Amino acid sequence: MYYDVIVVGGGAAGFFTAINIAERQPNLRIAIVERGKEVLSKVKISGGGRCNVTHACFVPSELVQFYPRGAKELLGPFHQFCCGDTIEWFKKKGVELKIEEDGRMFPTTDSSQTIIDCFTQATDKYKIEVLQGVSVQGVYQSDKGWKLDTTKENMTCAQVVFTTGSNPKIGQLMGELGHRLVEPVPSLFTFNIKDKRIQDLMGVSTPASIKVKGTKLEATGPLLITHWGMSGPGILRLSAWGARLLADKKYQFHIVVNWLPQMDRDEVVEQLKSFKQEHAKKTVLKRGLFDFPTRLWERLVLAAQIEATKTWADLNNKQLQALALQLQEGEFQVNGKSTFKEEFVTAGGIDLRDVNFKTMESKVCTDLYFAGEILNIDAITGGFNFQNAWTTGFIAAQAIASKF
Repeated sequence: MYYDVIVVGGGAAGFFTAINIAERQPNLRIAIVERGKEVLSKVKISGGGRCNVTHACFVPSELVQFYPRGAKELLGPFHQFCCGDTIEWFKKKGVELKIEEDGRMFPTTDSSQTIIDCFTQATDKYKIEVLQGVSVQGVYQSDKGWKLDTTKENMTCAQVVFTTGSNPKIGQLMGELGHRLVEPVPSLFTFNIKDKRIQDLMGVSTPASIKVKGTKLEATGPLLITHWGMSGPGILRLSAWGARLLADKKYQFHIVVNWLPQMDRDEVVEQLKSFKQEHAKKTVLKRGLFDFPTRLWERLVLAAQIEATKTWADLNNKQLQALALQLQEGEFQVNGKSTFKEEFVTAGGIDLRDVNFKTMESKVCTDLYFAGEILNIDAITGGFNFQNAWTTGFIAAQAIASKF
């Protein structure tokens, strides 16, 4: 079966690339090939089912700072298609986006189905064939173009785009074509921690600064205590920046948590001393300060070896220092990670040196393009990984459409 363009991968980058090619060249025969039974599955579950489409960051030089890998390479592409362009693109399709307090952007419907419907309506409009349950087994280039061996039939095309994320089989095929590969490792994951201080505190969330002991890795943001350990934006940010290092450690390491990142140690100690004078007769366990979550405060007081019956007046300087230590330098052992579909992002993929970021075309093979997470690009949470998909897909589409 012959197509002008085959897009391998039925996710966000694949659909966006195919639609943007068709908008420029409506008469082309285009197919999206997806090995799974469903397309756009990641879009569906993103943002808790709301789809975090992009982020309200409109300056390319600021936007790239959210990408642990790919920042330098994305600077030029973001000047061509940035977050504001994403908003406008969806608006023209009848999809309005809204900005939340933290800068994340969602459809006003708060439903990922809105984005899925937008894409499927566009593929119908331009007669883009969406082939599901079709797995690519071989990729070959000849004078006549590209040949793809699949589990259903052999397919040929003039131009081919790979948007398959971290699919190991496709990675192997790209390696056989001569591309350098960076081994994929998880990039966004939560920390498995068993510790009395956080046991049974599932759902407690508070700002914190987290360091990986013995490294320069540090991140700040809301920390969420879960039944398996710690999660939340602060932890996910740390896991993204530390993806390779933490993989090398086999996810066995210590973190130091500062539950009061806005204060230095002297300020904390001074406030504790002041509180001791003002609330001398109050029980330390029941009369916390710093607007701290009550249950977490109780655990940290006990961890500082302060008995449950002690009043503030009972505390000596050593105990005040011990409490300050728990508040700002609490050490926790991490034993493994937990990764969920919604958060699943990988660091690794096609080596960025093998890609022309003005066109997203391979430097190794002509008429072969990449977009999205198949590249060694990843970002922290907040809509940035989708923006990479939109931007690289848009640029690939422009380049491909210009060849016809």
